[in-house]
Amino acid sequence: MKKDYKYYLLLLVLFAFGCEKGEIPIDGDKDDDDKIEINWNEAANSSSNALTSSFWNRSGLYFNTNNGGNTTFQYWPNAHALDVVIDAYERTDNQSYKTYIEQWFTGVKVKNGNTWRNDYYDDMEWNALALLRAYKATNEPKYKDAALELWGYIKEGWNDNAGGGITWKKGMEWSKNACSNGPAAILAARLYQEFGNEEDKEWALRIYDWLKSTLVNTNSGAVWDNIDSRDGTINKDWVFTYNQGTYIGAAVELHKIFNEKSYLNDAALAADYTMSSLVNNSILKSEGEGDGGLFKGIFVRYFTQLIIQERLDASVRRRYIQFIELNSKTLWNEGTNKQSILFGPNWRVKPGTVTGLTEQLSGCMLIEAAAFLQNENFID
Repeated sequence: MKKDYKYYLLLLVLFAFGCEKGEIPIDGDKDDDDKIEINWNEAANSSSNALTSSFWNRSGLYFNTNNGGNTTFQYWPNAHALDVVIDAYERTDNQSYKTYIEQWFTGVKVKNGNTWRNDYYDDMEWNALALLRAYKATNEPKYKDAALELWGYIKEGWNDNAGGGITWKKGMEWSKNACSNGPAAILAARLYQEFGNEEDKEWALRIYDWLKSTLVNTNSGAVWDNIDSRDGTINKDWVFTYNQGTYIGAAVELHKIFNEKSYLNDAALAADYTMSSLVNNSILKSEGEGDGGLFKGIFVRYFTQLIIQERLDASVRRRYIQFIELNSKTLWNEGTNKQSILFGPNWRVKPGTVTGLTEQLSGCMLIEAAAFLQNENFID
């Protein structure tokens, strides 16, 4: 009994000493992690390299569904994979990324039936946006031609059901969704800025005005998912980060064209709603695997564009930068499998050895955003 007593006494002393010094961490010393300065360029290099080395299908020339052997082709996630490759190419000027862009252009079209056309209008919009960026990054006309070809198909999706808007899917002309109108407004506005076609500017305004008046709660900044024109029912239960992001992106692009502060106000309201309602302890919440795995990465991409707008109020910008920093540090310190640089749907939880393309892309987008903001001197 005396031996046991001395043993427990020793534990008590050690515990008291440890508490006094603050040296008994629980679940890792997160305070120390927060103090470590992260080189976001190096982090982005490793995450983009992981994307191309672990997910790229070398024979099919597209990105696989996961890094664990599922080689299924998915049209719309591949558009966002191209976006990440372009992020890396623009940041580093590494010509290997340009090779991936060229090969992607061949492989994705072949896997989509040797055409860019698709029944889902939002999917075509994502690819058109990525191809337009590829054109701007490389100045190669084939990417411009493909983006304009897709834009022609996309405009066919507009009809007067529910007062306007682009439908979600061919054959479902009664379903009007935020995901098929936010990206379309961004695309139209960017096409106008790039090529000066007045009709594209009018399209951007028409689509944005319909989206804002139909699927946006202009009091809270929530973007509702869809309206069923057969009975006018709006699905207000589905509010996702990617719809918030593309509405923000559309508002930012229109602000660039018209220089009207009201568009920045629209974007900021949607951003504030996202930061307060679609988070878990200030970290963008998990929206699952599969399609949902991509949602918050899309938000981050267009939220970052809002941050860099000169007319954004300085105090608002600081708050937004703090949000990006907290999310990116949390992902890198807590949610990254550092052996393979893999990301999962929950940015506080490390994935195992296999993860999905969509979840990986969202993580890559966040890390690339942090690197971009660091390079532009918005963050240290």
